Amino acid sequence: MSDVTTFSATVSATTRNGILVVTIDNPPVNATSADVRLGLSRALAHAEAEGAISGVIINGAGKTFIGGADIKEFGKPPVEPTLPDVIERIEALSKPVVAALNGAALGGGLELALACHYRIASPTALLGLPEVKLGIVPGAGGTQRLPRLIGIPAAIELIASGRITKAGEALSLGIIDEIAGTDLIDAAINAVQKLAGKPFRRTGELAIASADPAEIDKVSGKLLTKARGQKAPTEAVRLIASSHRPLAEGLADERATFLTLRDSREAAALQHVFFAEREAPKVAGLEGVDPRPIDTIGICGLGLMGSGIAAAALGAGYTVIGLDQTLEAAGKGRERIIGLLERNLASGRLDQPDFDAQTARLSVTATDVDLTPCDLVIEAVFDDLDIKIDLFRRLDKVIRPDAILATNTSYLNPDEIASASKHPERVVGLHFFSPAHVMRLLEVVRCKETAPDVLTTGLAVAKRLRKLPVVTGVTEGFIGNRIFSAYRREAEFLLEDGALPHEIDAALEDYGFPMGLFAVYDMAGLEIAWARRKRQAATREPSERYVEIADRLCEAGRLGQKSGRGWYAYADGKRTVDPQVTAIIEAERTKKGVVVRSFSQAEIQKRLLDAMTAEGEALLAEGIAARASDIDLVMINGYGFPAHKGGPMFAKN
Repeated sequence: MSDVTTFSATVSATTRNGILVVTIDNPPVNATSADVRLGLSRALAHAEAEGAISGVIINGAGKTFIGGADIKEFGKPPVEPTLPDVIERIEALSKPVVAALNGAALGGGLELALACHYRIASPTALLGLPEVKLGIVPGAGGTQRLPRLIGIPAAIELIASGRITKAGEALSLGIIDEIAGTDLIDAAINAVQKLAGKPFRRTGELAIASADPAEIDKVSGKLLTKARGQKAPTEAVRLIASSHRPLAEGLADERATFLTLRDSREAAALQHVFFAEREAPKVAGLEGVDPRPIDTIGICGLGLMGSGIAAAALGAGYTVIGLDQTLEAAGKGRERIIGLLERNLASGRLDQPDFDAQTARLSVTATDVDLTPCDLVIEAVFDDLDIKIDLFRRLDKVIRPDAILATNTSYLNPDEIASASKHPERVVGLHFFSPAHVMRLLEVVRCKETAPDVLTTGLAVAKRLRKLPVVTGVTEGFIGNRIFSAYRREAEFLLEDGALPHEIDAALEDYGFPMGLFAVYDMAGLEIAWARRKRQAATREPSERYVEIADRLCEAGRLGQKSGRGWYAYADGKRTVDPQVTAIIEAERTKKGVVVRSFSQAEIQKRLLDAMTAEGEALLAEGIAARASDIDLVMINGYGFPAHKGGPMFAKN
C-alpha cells in the first residue's frame, strides 16, 4: 500500500495493486459538497494521467458511502465542478471505476454510483433517490441512468416514491452488480482487475428495455394519486418515462427541471420539514444531560393503544411487561400484540428469528408487583383522571424510585397525574398517536416537575422506537390536539355559516390533506367526541359560540361508518353525501337565525389555516411549543397536514 495522497480536505486516496482507492471523508454523511466534488475531480484526473494506475475505486469513510447533496448549498451560486460534471467525468474515464458502497448511497451518492462502471455493496448498504421528499428531482442523471439499468416502471416506482431499497433488492433489480461477501475493498479491487484492459459497461450508453405503456401508467398513476398534486413526483415520472431519448437531451431536461423545482415553494416547504425534524429533539438546557438506561418497559392497559406501544417497544429491542386489570384481559392483550407482530412477519418486515425473539421478550400480568423490574412504565389506560391517579399511586408502591413513569393522556393534565406519585420529578408525558406501532409522531410532555434526565430519557426512548419526538409543555391537548380543536371548531363554524361537510372536505383534500375532516370523523367514530362534549357541557362558557350540529347527528344515531351513517351515508360501504345531514344543518342554522353565505375553496382553506396558525401563535407565546417548526411537525405527522405545504406555521408566511 502506498502513502496517502490528498486531493482535497475531504478526499484522499491510496494505491493498492496499481488501483487508486479514493475515500470520501466528509462527516456526518459524506455529502457531495464543493470540496468533495473538487477532490473527486482531481483524483479522477490523476488516475487518467498516471499510466501505472489501472483503475479507480470510490468509497466513503465511516458507515456512509454518500448520503446525498449538501442541502446547505441550495440557493447559493453554483461552485464548479458541479456534481453532473464529476459524474460525467467518471462515466467517460478510460479506466474502470468501481463504486464500493460501504453504506447508504442516497441521492447524489447513488447518482455518482450509477455512473461508475461497476457497483459492489456491503450487505447493509441502502440505496435510493429520495429527492422528491425534498420537493426536487434527481439533478445529476438519476432519472436517466437508473431506467437504463432497471427499466422505466421500476425506476418510476423508486424515484417518484423516494423509497429506499436494501442491498439484496438492489441486486435483484440490477442497480448493483455484486454484494461483497467479505472485505468490500478487496472485492472491489478484484472487480477492477477483471475489468482492466477490457471493454466495460457505461450506464449512459445502455439501451432502455421496452416497457408496456399500461404498466407505466399503472405504476405512475398509483404514485401520483398518493402524491396529491405535488410537482416533484409528477416531474420525476415525466423525466423517467421519456428517458429513452438521447442521454444528453434527457440530462439537460432533468437538470433544468431540478433547478426550477429547487427554487420552488414546494421545495422550500419540504426542506423546512427536513431541517425541522433535525431540530425537534434539541431542547435548551438538556445539553450534556445523559438519559437513564432503559431495558425493560412496563405498559399498563393492553387495549389498542397499549398493544401498539408494546409492539413498537418490542420492535425496538425492549423487554415488555404488559399489565391489565384481569388475567383474561391481559391474555387478550397479549394476543393482540402477537397479532401485530404476526402482521409484520407476514409482510416481510420481520423474519422468523426476530419474531421469535420479540415474542420471547413479552410477558403479561394482572399483578402490579410484576412490574418491579421495569425501568420505564407507560400507562395507556382509559383517559379518566381518577383511573390514572389511582394507577400511579399503585405503581409508586411497586416500582423502583429511579424508574420513570409516563402518561399517555391526550387531554388530561399530566401535572395532576404526576402529583399522585411521591416522586413527581420522574413523571413525563409520552403521548403516542394511534395506531402507536405505525404513527411516527410522539409528543414528549415536559411536566412541571419533570427532571432533566427524565425528559432526556423520553427523547432517547422515542429515538429508539423510531419515533419523531416533539417536546411540549402542559396545556389541554398539548400542541396537536389543542390546534386540532381550534381547527375543528372553525370547521363547525363554517358549517353553521353556510358550508357543507363535503365542501369543506373537498377544500381540504384539494389543499393536500389525504382525507377531509368530516370523513375522518366518520372513520374514527363520533361517539367518543360526543361523550367528551357532554362531560364539558357543565363548565362551558355560556357566551362562547358552540355549534350543536354534531350533537344532533349523534342523537339521531349517526355515529360514523360503523353505524352506516355519520356526516355521510355509507350505503354498500361507499361514502355519499346525505340529504338528511344537510337538513339537520339547515335546521340548526334556522334555529339560530344564521345569515347563510357560500364559500369558495380558497375561503374555506384560509379560515381553517388561520385558525390553526392563531392557535399556534398562542402556543408559542405561552411557551408550550419551543419552535414554530415543532408545531408544523406535529400537524404534519399527527393530523395529515400536507408536508409539501410545510405545516401551518410555515404556510402562513
